[in-house]
Amino acid sequence: MAYDWLKGVADEYDVIVIGSGLGGLTGANCLAKAGRKVLLLEHHYQYGGLATWFTRKGGHIFDISLHGFPSGMIKSCRKYWTKEIADSIVQLSDVRFVNPQMNVKTTFTRDDYTRILVEQFGVERSVVEAFYAHLAGMNFYDHNPETTGEMFERFFPGRDDVQRLLMEPIAYANGSTRDDPAITYGIVFTNFMGSGVFTFRGGSDLLIGKMVEELKKNGVELRKKVMVERILLETRDGQPCAAGIVAASGRVIRAKAVLSNANLKNTLFRLVGEEHLPPAYAAEAKAVRINSSSCQVYFGIRKGETIPHIGDLVFTSQSPRFSSEELTDLHSTSRTFSVYYPGTRPGGDRYTIVASINSRFEDWANLSEADYEREKERLIEESLTALEHYIPGVRARIDWREAATPRTVERYTTHWAGTSFGTKFEGLKVSMGVPEAVPGLFHAGSVGIIMSGWLGTINYGVITANKIDRYLFTRP
Repeated sequence: MAYDWLKGVADEYDVIVIGSGLGGLTGANCLAKAGRKVLLLEHHYQYGGLATWFTRKGGHIFDISLHGFPSGMIKSCRKYWTKEIADSIVQLSDVRFVNPQMNVKTTFTRDDYTRILVEQFGVERSVVEAFYAHLAGMNFYDHNPETTGEMFERFFPGRDDVQRLLMEPIAYANGSTRDDPAITYGIVFTNFMGSGVFTFRGGSDLLIGKMVEELKKNGVELRKKVMVERILLETRDGQPCAAGIVAASGRVIRAKAVLSNANLKNTLFRLVGEEHLPPAYAAEAKAVRINSSSCQVYFGIRKGETIPHIGDLVFTSQSPRFSSEELTDLHSTSRTFSVYYPGTRPGGDRYTIVASINSRFEDWANLSEADYEREKERLIEESLTALEHYIPGVRARIDWREAATPRTVERYTTHWAGTSFGTKFEGLKVSMGVPEAVPGLFHAGSVGIIMSGWLGTINYGVITANKIDRYLFTRP
């Protein structure tokens, strides 16, 4: 008989949280600290969503992808989590860009980026400062139709090299393109340009472990390996309202409110069902574009072996020009190496390297099993060959190599079309409108480029938790 992962769970809660990405975890923590009775359900065998890790033989621990976020994470984690978590956030001081147009080493701070643009690329300082000022003055509510590409051409006409330096890291961070609204670039870039790129010292395993400890301390009931089949709906005043969840096991658990940390389209079309949505809202939700996905290649360095310091993040490409299409092409030569040195996980002496490649789900979705394995092996070999340019002889020091694709993302997260970056810009409005379409149901996750990445999803979890808390005050 299968183990009952819901054993001991109550029949009713104030709030049920579906999914344990950073938005779901943070929303659950805020609600618990506000005195709400919270149940968090995760279908995977580990918490964290895309902020997670896995282990392999040989003692390897791999963070699943490139993890870098703005300094604002420190403030958010201190305010909504713990000082201990905030104090473990450290800067990545060595970021490199190596491609046919440039060889740049930077701390990714505003001062250093300004120096590089002026001294290495010959841009007038006044133009750089005007560009920064324009980004800082952007307002989400202005509805400016200008695209990122149009904005770049306005400030740096004909300077594809400058545009590449400015665009490439944000494209890797959240899948943005030059065709997206300029606001989606401006807010994210401005956040990073404050103090640089940061990561969590100790790895995702330590971070999520500390978050789970805090959740339990605050009274949250957490359960893994529980797939939510659908959201329980009841009609009130002629409108379907969220009243709990139905698990895949058939177990019904009631709640006054439900917070979905699942992908936006999964939430609306799989957990709710289009037939339960207002027609105009359903049409708007269907029109939301899914963002791109990604591939990763994991290299584990054999115990006892070392590698030289080549940078914390190394953005590499053989492409002569930056192109959003090339960046996501099945045979892209553009990849970022995230290098995890022993200091990343204090107390250990191990090295791991993760190559991240942006990609399209449709290029991988329908491959035969034989072709799929062949393409994964090609991905590994091409990434290894690229890595050898920076660490000659590294092949002999590696004792674990493995690739993940958009199909892997879909399998472990159930994200619609295996997206690593949620939805495009228009998804944010639809996400924020969920409670009006289905009272009692709320959403927090990667929607629109503004709410993407670790900091965006944590803060969106806070915003949504506050909405739920206010909603609960109106309930009997």
